[in-house]
Amino acid sequence: MSGIPLSAGSTGAALSVARRGRHRARQRVNAIALTLSMLAMGFGLFWLAWILLETIRLGFGGLALSVFTEMTPPPQADGGGLANAIFGSVVMVTLATLLGTPIGVLAGIYLGEYGQKTWLGNAVRFINDILLSAPSIVIGLFIYAVVVAPLRGFSGIAGVLALALIVIPVVIRTTENMLGLIPNALREAAYALGTPKWKVVLSVTLKAARAGVITGILLALARIAGETAPLLFTALSNQFWTSDLRQPMASLPVTIFKFAMSPYENWQQLAWAGVFLITMGVLLLNILARVLFKNRH
Repeated sequence: MSGIPLSAGSTGAALSVARRGRHRARQRVNAIALTLSMLAMGFGLFWLAWILLETIRLGFGGLALSVFTEMTPPPQADGGGLANAIFGSVVMVTLATLLGTPIGVLAGIYLGEYGQKTWLGNAVRFINDILLSAPSIVIGLFIYAVVVAPLRGFSGIAGVLALALIVIPVVIRTTENMLGLIPNALREAAYALGTPKWKVVLSVTLKAARAGVITGILLALARIAGETAPLLFTALSNQFWTSDLRQPMASLPVTIFKFAMSPYENWQQLAWAGVFLITMGVLLLNILARVLFKNRH
């Protein structure tokens, strides 16, 4: 009987059964993958919600007017606040962003518009990828070796330089990626009108990618706002109010690091208040960046 060929109807039925079997197998695989994805998402959201709730519960209770008006207290002292740490963080983060952003944007423009296939562009892109993935403590140690140690003193300037080195690669990568999303037809239309390349970059492509570039800057700002390790080796800390960048300068991350591990209850309460301020600030910056990125499309 094995030598008798199957009829067309039998062959079609067999193929139909095979197709249904493959379809059911794909459905099972899809259901398993979807279930695992939902479980992974729920696992991550669970910890994120827990962290946010604990931060709000412990941090919001420590907020008071004195947190914004008084200096960090000495050990075993009652009261106190985070005024000098808040001021130091705002100054160093702002200056680092102002210093790193122009460098990052200009380097990103070069990589996106001029150095796509050049050896220099490839070298800069490779170095930027290394800086982008480098631990922040390594950057802090580098600034300590080239700035703090030769000058024999911690300073706010060193802290600004360390944070700026974290800002630069983030802005470079974002700027290059955003410029890469601009259609070449837009550039060709500007060239057809006789516009020089530098003006096309500034007035056409960079303007079209403006929202994405701003998003990258905000993300870089949000990242350095909570950095602790680089500041431990550069700006260190200061119990008193200071606006002199040549002196050690207090910051919220370093103050939180010190106060959270202390045995004093008021220090721990101030640490949680600082955690709340940083968390809410970074959260708002990320939300703003996401809104701008969404509007970009």
